Amino acid sequence: MIPVVGLLIGVIVGIILDPTVPLWMQPYLPIAVIAALDAVFGAIRANLEDVFDDKIFISSFASNVLIAAVIVFLGDQLGVGSQLSTGVVVVLAMRIFANAAAIRRNLFNRK
Repeated sequence: MIPVVGLLIGVIVGIILDPTVPLWMQPYLPIAVIAALDAVFGAIRANLEDVFDDKIFISSFASNVLIAAVIVFLGDQLGVGSQLSTGVVVVLAMRIFANAAAIRRNLFNRK
């Protein structure tokens, strides 16, 4: 219940404050969101498999976002930013779909 309340509060605050993303951060935000979603789906899967550890979740969340942003930044510096961004999105999307499939299997096989 606490995560749902936190999500609702965050959405309401975001609507009220209407934050703007700085121009320099705009290429990195979508990648960071996908990396964060990967960590969240991994946490849901771990929770359903009864192996969830909050320390692993926090470190996975932070490191996924940081590593994805660094890869995109390096790609921008090398002049291949869009190719590396696409690569990061593909890899993270594959992981998200794999975790979603594992979550479905876990939910439907539970008796």
